[in-house]
Amino acid sequence: MTRTVYYTATSLDGFIATPDNSLDWLLSRKTDADGPMGYDGFIAGVGALAMGATTYLWVCEHEPGWTPERPAWVFTHRDLPLLPGADLRLTAGDPAQVHADMVAAAAGRDVWIVGGGDLAGQFADRGLLDEVVVSIAPVTLGAGAPLLPRRVELAVQEVARNGELVSVRYTVERTPSPG
Repeated sequence: MTRTVYYTATSLDGFIATPDNSLDWLLSRKTDADGPMGYDGFIAGVGALAMGATTYLWVCEHEPGWTPERPAWVFTHRDLPLLPGADLRLTAGDPAQVHADMVAAAAGRDVWIVGGGDLAGQFADRGLLDEVVVSIAPVTLGAGAPLLPRRVELAVQEVARNGELVSVRYTVERTPSPG
C-alpha cells in the first residue's frame, strides 16, 4: 500500500534550512546511507516525489546532476527550468487534487514529500500524510525554514541513531490524541 512520507532532516531547534536556504549544517554531518533509516533503504521504496519550488531550486543550484529516477511533482506558481532527463511535472494544484496522480505513478511504492515543511503540512491538512521520518542533527540554527509549521499529531514508531543523527519514524494520527 502506498504511503505518503515526509522524509527529511532538521536541526535540534526544528529548522530544515537556514534563512538563506543553506544545508551546510546538514551536509557536513557523518551518516550512513545504508544505516538505520538511511537514504538508500528509504529511496528504494519510493515511487514518486513531491517538492516545493524552494527545494527544487536548491537542487538545481547545488545538485544539478541529481535527477529523480521516478516521477516528481514540483508545487509552484512560477515557471521553473526543468532538469534535463527528469520526469518533472510543475503544478500549482492543490495537493488533494494531485495526490491521486502521484499515488498512481508510485505504482504501489511510497510518495516522498522531499522538501518544504509547509508542503508537508498541506498534505497533512488534507489527511494525505501518513508518516514523518526525520533525522535530527546536533546543531541549532536559531531561525530558518521550519520543519512543519503547523500542528500535526504524531505517534513514535521507531528511533535509531545513524552516525551523528538521531532518526525517528512517526505515523500521523488522523485524530488528535486526548489529553
